[in-house]
Amino acid sequence: MRGLAELAAKAGSRDDENAVLGLDLSQAEQFYQQMVLIRYAEERLLDLFSTGALNGTTHTSIGQEANAVGVINALDRSLDTVWSHHRCHGHFIAYSGQVASLFAEVMGRTLGVCRGRGGSQHLCYRNFYSNGIQGGIAPLAVGSALGDRAKGAVTVVFIGDGTTGEGALYESLNMAAVWNVPVLFVLEDNGIAQTTPKELTLAGALDRRAEPFGIRSFAYDGADVMDIHALASDAVRYVRHESRPAWLYIRTERIGPHSKGDDTRSPERIAAARARDPLPILRSRVANAADIESRCMAIVDSAVSLAQQAPIARG
Repeated sequence: MRGLAELAAKAGSRDDENAVLGLDLSQAEQFYQQMVLIRYAEERLLDLFSTGALNGTTHTSIGQEANAVGVINALDRSLDTVWSHHRCHGHFIAYSGQVASLFAEVMGRTLGVCRGRGGSQHLCYRNFYSNGIQGGIAPLAVGSALGDRAKGAVTVVFIGDGTTGEGALYESLNMAAVWNVPVLFVLEDNGIAQTTPKELTLAGALDRRAEPFGIRSFAYDGADVMDIHALASDAVRYVRHESRPAWLYIRTERIGPHSKGDDTRSPERIAAARARDPLPILRSRVANAADIESRCMAIVDSAVSLAQQAPIARG
């Protein structure tokens, strides 16, 4: 078995991360590469789960890639902080470009982001953190944003529509507004919390949920990553310059199941979700889309191979 240091070096330096993220490409190419990479990585994770190769569970963001790419590319990765939830792979890849480390983590290998001990839902890398407890990340994000305020940093926290049923979220909105905290709450509304349609549990307008706290709202209904990026950039500028919280609502669609086989939606509802797939929307504007897709598949293949060669985490 190859040494861990050799595998870690192979997994990626800063220059390698930039290449994986496509930072040397045009904006459209860069965004398309990141979205395709997230899609291919998560599809492979589902395949690996079916063979028993993963430790624990996994939740994919297939269909929601434009949210991760559009929002995170509006940030300063060297300064700003991202908090994510159980459906965090897309956010993590768009932030870090650490594909091999992600696979290794989910496979319980020592090359992983947290040396194979955090699993799919608990990633900690530079200024990126995730946790599977819904609502619990909101006060953590407000606290970290308060601590980083003097740096001119912005903190982004991704939540789902189901999280708007958690009291901790509203306490966090209140504290962020009262203390003038530079935190951007990003609500990815895919219309269903695990297997429960939001209409059965949530009242009122989610796009304006934060307005009673005096928090400015930004809203978008669609899957065009360029539109999401433009709106997210406006929201991030506002938070950074005003040192105030903001609410970014994105009406989105989850194509895959909640986790693996737990999809109770009707075939018509799933077809409607597939009709809003963000990848074809951008693909038509990228001349070298096929080359990018081949590159992404090679990156995923290499990442899986590297992860499988790393030692299994013990203890």
